[in-house]
Amino acid sequence: MSITITGTGSSLPPLSVTNHDLSDILDTSHEWIESRTGIESRHICEHGLTQTAAEAGANALKNAGRAADELDYILCATMSADYVTPALACLVQQELGASCPALDINAACSGFIYGLDMARALITSGRAKRILLIAAESMSRTVDWTKREVSVLFGDGAGAVVVEEGDDLLALRVGAVGRAEPLYMRRQASNCPYGSAETDDEDGYLHMDGREIYRFAVGAMVKDILSVLDDAGISPDQVDYVLPHQANLRILEAAAKKLPIAPEKFLNNMRHTGNTSAASIPILLDEACRAGTIRAGQILVMSAFGAGLTTGACIIKWSKD
Repeated sequence: MSITITGTGSSLPPLSVTNHDLSDILDTSHEWIESRTGIESRHICEHGLTQTAAEAGANALKNAGRAADELDYILCATMSADYVTPALACLVQQELGASCPALDINAACSGFIYGLDMARALITSGRAKRILLIAAESMSRTVDWTKREVSVLFGDGAGAVVVEEGDDLLALRVGAVGRAEPLYMRRQASNCPYGSAETDDEDGYLHMDGREIYRFAVGAMVKDILSVLDDAGISPDQVDYVLPHQANLRILEAAAKKLPIAPEKFLNNMRHTGNTSAASIPILLDEACRAGTIRAGQILVMSAFGAGLTTGACIIKWSKD
């Protein structure tokens, strides 16, 4: 026994900010951003993340034909929730009217794959039969909006899936290489009189070494995808679509060139979403399902990488009509 995805859903905040909009507040241009990232616009949460996450979860439940009171667990993958505590998953539980346990996962941009791994463990162990897995991020609140190198990359949104017993997950791997320097965000400085800050860098914004992340991401995607293909006994030509973390078009194109999978099979929607961290894969999945791109019987590969440094990849034989 493994797991199957019985419903998908997503939600993007109403406010869409284009590259042209950003050129009014930053020393940048549409051409500079689009040529380096493939991004043309992104959505921004104006009033917090909880409602967006709950809407994605509600849409996934509706798509699965399930009610909130049928859930055994709610998992939320996020690094940018409205509160440090309580968990975003608990606030979503309240919004949806569920009564099950609720837990957040922080694996940065790999959070959705980690969430699938946790959902599989809960279901195959008999601890749960039906799980709502949401990945939701408000990355706009993590970046320094005076610095174009990072702020233009990110957007906000949420994607969700309903996970139940089944045999559709053919292989899954997650991993971590503990390194903070390439991609990190510190808590803001404390006024505790018994400790001192570890560093002078106390601005609380997301910091990224773009070149190092590029090298890590391309290598991780290639290694992880080849590994799960081998684990599942699936040949590259059997893959119908790859749903990668929507970090940067250059990263995806570089990885695709190193993999024996046709480049046109790599889906992307970052032109209108930007990098939504953990939410990017389930948003892409839901949009592709609603567009009719993904159909029952197809072989899907998902791959992600993020701060930690974390990685994850899986292969699913899609069975939902």
